Amino acid sequence: MRVLLVYPLFPKSFWSFEKTLELVGYKAQLPPLGMVTVAAILPQTWEFKLVDRNVRDITEAEWEWAEVVILSAMIVQKNDFLAQIQEAKKRGKLVAVGGPYPTALPEEAKVSGADFLILDEGEITLPMFVEAIERGDRTGILRSNGEKPAVTDTPIPRFDLLEMNRYAEMSVQFSRGCPFQCEFCDIIVLYGRKPRTKTPAQILAELQCLYDLGWRRSIFMVDDNFIGNKRNVKVMLQELKPWMKERNYPFSFATEASVDLAQDPEMMQMMVECNFGSVFLGIETPDTDSLALTKKFQNNRDPLSESVINIARAGIRVMAGFIIGFDGEKKGAGDRIVQFVELTAVPTALFSMLQALPDTGLWHRLNKEGRMITQNSNGHQTTLMNFMPTRPLEDIATEYVHAFWTLYDPLVFLNRTYRHFLILGESQYKRIKREKTDQKKRTDWTAIRALLILCWRQGFVRKTRFQFWINLFDLMKRYPNVVTSYLSVCAQGEHFLEYRSIVREQIEAQLADYLANPPVLQPKVQAVEIKPELQEVGGDRALERKAS
Repeated sequence: MRVLLVYPLFPKSFWSFEKTLELVGYKAQLPPLGMVTVAAILPQTWEFKLVDRNVRDITEAEWEWAEVVILSAMIVQKNDFLAQIQEAKKRGKLVAVGGPYPTALPEEAKVSGADFLILDEGEITLPMFVEAIERGDRTGILRSNGEKPAVTDTPIPRFDLLEMNRYAEMSVQFSRGCPFQCEFCDIIVLYGRKPRTKTPAQILAELQCLYDLGWRRSIFMVDDNFIGNKRNVKVMLQELKPWMKERNYPFSFATEASVDLAQDPEMMQMMVECNFGSVFLGIETPDTDSLALTKKFQNNRDPLSESVINIARAGIRVMAGFIIGFDGEKKGAGDRIVQFVELTAVPTALFSMLQALPDTGLWHRLNKEGRMITQNSNGHQTTLMNFMPTRPLEDIATEYVHAFWTLYDPLVFLNRTYRHFLILGESQYKRIKREKTDQKKRTDWTAIRALLILCWRQGFVRKTRFQFWINLFDLMKRYPNVVTSYLSVCAQGEHFLEYRSIVREQIEAQLADYLANPPVLQPKVQAVEIKPELQEVGGDRALERKAS
């Protein structure tokens, strides 16, 4: 069987970093880990080709070669996902789809022409698909009925299918699931509240595979809460530490975690010793009432600002997510988020308007209350809320645009990044020092070119021109070990300078349309059910699979 794996385009977003990636010659930030995992689960007697459309287009020769086309997507990739289904069907191909978006909204993929819907987590439903193909079936909807697979059986992803030199980072997954119950989050819907982890041997085997393929840069642990199962994480880190040291620390790591990481100094020290350099935290809002209402209780246990600063003081760069538009939110929420970001000096602050994602607790509650404007949601920073909030939407949107514009003012972003790296520079856990080797390093002209462009733009052309050099020389004098990472984060400013204009333009246009044409709220519903024709086929096992 000849299988063409297709990963759809992402629109420009907070994390797309096009302008930053251009500086260093990469096409995309992260590879499609879900797709290479799918390739590993399917029979290895089958032939595979992978096209990530964020890296390049599909050739006609590849379309012609394929017997089956498999696509996976997140909701934000919806437009290109549906378009590629139709492209495949035009060519008479058998099309199978899976991932978070089809799992959440299966009818949309079916209407677009997909033959097989391989929903939930692939360790369970992909074998069902293979059985269906071997029986000669040409259509099917495969679900797991809530069963969660043991990820200890997940094979090493087929990293060899990737065009690795096109990506800024690689990705691996240690765990699935999160123990918390945030009302707006779809992770617990997809993967459950009991985190399932791989074994240390599995992770080391995946890292060894990347090492053998020549990878020597950053790796993102795509877990939605890396510390969801703290005991298992610490066991894994204990084995990762000597593995990294024996190979002279070939990778740096980044991941996502809950803010209670700050209360575990042992965990933070172990992460630093394994060369974890950054972590993304779901802060959401400094408003404690909003956190309680949305059931993000873990963020109210300790002062949030202290927690963020403590993680940075441990030597781990903090990225954080923020949301505006919670029920009961008081006026000025946007300004309060800006003040919190400035207080804690978090350089990279993801900021979005709240949206009700399919099948989340928030989505079900708003449906029952009759407050949904539309069932559609794309999780995008340039989209208005899809429900009626408890304060005027125009106030929320105006605060959002103003806050986003302020956060990513070039000078504000530069100085915030500088202050954060001062904290990292004096951190209590010192960064890893690699041993010197006799091997000569090749001159990286791409990096040199990127540095020169960055210095020209931020050090001469823009209003940052004086402060850029003051900050840089001060860090070089006081904490030279963080300068390279500091410049890398400064380069993100190239993306945000453009993206904040996109956010303002699109949100203001949507707001004007909203005010001119007030939406009609959808009627109250008691429950939201999958249509009968979309019920599972092929047994009572089920899966939930995330394509990152």
